[in-house]
Amino acid sequence: MNRYPRDMTGYGANPPDAAWPNGAKIAVSLVLNYEEGGENNILHGDAGSEAFLSDIAGAAPWPGKRHWNMESLYDYGARAGFWRLHRLFTARDIPVTIFGVATALARNPEQVAAMKSAGWEIASHGLKWVEHKDMPEAEERAVIAEAIRLHTEVVGTRPRGWYTGRCSVNTVRLVAEEGGFDWISDTYDDDLPHWMEFGTRDQLIIPYTLEANDMRFATAPGYIEGEQFFQYLKDSFDVLYAEGQAGAAKMFSVGLHCRLIGRPGKIAGLIRFLDYAQGFEGVWFPRRSDIAAHWSAHHPHQRVERPSQMDHDTFVTRFGGVFEHSAWIAARAHALELGPGHDSAVGLHNALARMFRSASAAERMGVLKAHPDLAGKLAVAKRLTSESTAEQASAALDALTDAERGKFEQLNTAYVAKHGFPFIIAVRDNTKGSILAAFQTRIGNDTTTEFTTACAQVERIAELRLKDMLP
Repeated sequence: MNRYPRDMTGYGANPPDAAWPNGAKIAVSLVLNYEEGGENNILHGDAGSEAFLSDIAGAAPWPGKRHWNMESLYDYGARAGFWRLHRLFTARDIPVTIFGVATALARNPEQVAAMKSAGWEIASHGLKWVEHKDMPEAEERAVIAEAIRLHTEVVGTRPRGWYTGRCSVNTVRLVAEEGGFDWISDTYDDDLPHWMEFGTRDQLIIPYTLEANDMRFATAPGYIEGEQFFQYLKDSFDVLYAEGQAGAAKMFSVGLHCRLIGRPGKIAGLIRFLDYAQGFEGVWFPRRSDIAAHWSAHHPHQRVERPSQMDHDTFVTRFGGVFEHSAWIAARAHALELGPGHDSAVGLHNALARMFRSASAAERMGVLKAHPDLAGKLAVAKRLTSESTAEQASAALDALTDAERGKFEQLNTAYVAKHGFPFIIAVRDNTKGSILAAFQTRIGNDTTTEFTTACAQVERIAELRLKDMLP
């Protein structure tokens, strides 16, 4: 099957209200990445030095060599930045989630003890803070397993959350398949948690951020002063808080790094933001484990039938009657590049309608002729499809007086004689009176115009039928 895996629909036009505890209007998730001692370094068995996210402009790896300046910048994060942040958050009684690289945690036991004492969540940030993109699947699976093993040994409990950051296309699936994670954050695709299905496992995803993130102090374009960081966080907070006041509460992730935001001139912007956000009512500062527990309890995953995942025969059996007696449309649609975007009524209608629109004029004429006359002989003989029967009943066409039935029969005969196909209208959008009025107006159209009109009505009927079948 030709299938497109990316989900660009998500919650769509009507996202759920998160319904955070105590009526909170926003959940502000503060994440502190602990990578110091887990970065690329020949001391760690890597091919060269680290070159990512430091205050060295234009840094490049040094193959086979230690980079003393790069190391010392990372060391600052562990020696000074972490403790400045620890004092800030504990003084305000704000819990954070640590994205902890397992090898970095192993090399920094005093910081780990401080994290645990503060009640912070320590999630896994992988075994080493290195790229996963080129790892063969079997190697990456083994690296994930070793990260969990070492983390458990160092922290005392296994990680229940995961964020790789420098991930591969396989990372999220492999972590989900491991089976022991309450949440994974290797996506940036939403303002709310959501679920992903991997085989029989329903995996909660808590999206992360690369823009409300102090990494922008080390990338271009980015922040050059704490005030810019504060202003961006404030603007994001204001928009999301307002959405929460309107009944659509969201999550706001803020990404931090000890060696970056831990610097005095940068942390000033974070302090201003915390002062600002803590001045509002209804602001929740949860760990990501708290978000996961809430979402799992209040927004549990519910599996639904997914047309894009059906085999050919199941798909055609299920949707072959959406266009009246024209299963060939469903058969052709199944061969399209379908994906999550086609698993809703609107999405699948688009795929089916494409096949109807691209069919020959003779094939489309066949679809028109497959439709029954309105209140005609088939209806009287109760030989309509169940869909057509229900549709005609919705406008009381199954309860006509003799005079009304006679009028419909007269119009049906005249319409078919002129245009060569039955009069078609989306009955559920109309009343008996409006149907008769349209009948009398459209019978006067030229056949080319009426063919176009009838085809549009066929598509509308199909859309309404699909909305009875799918979300």
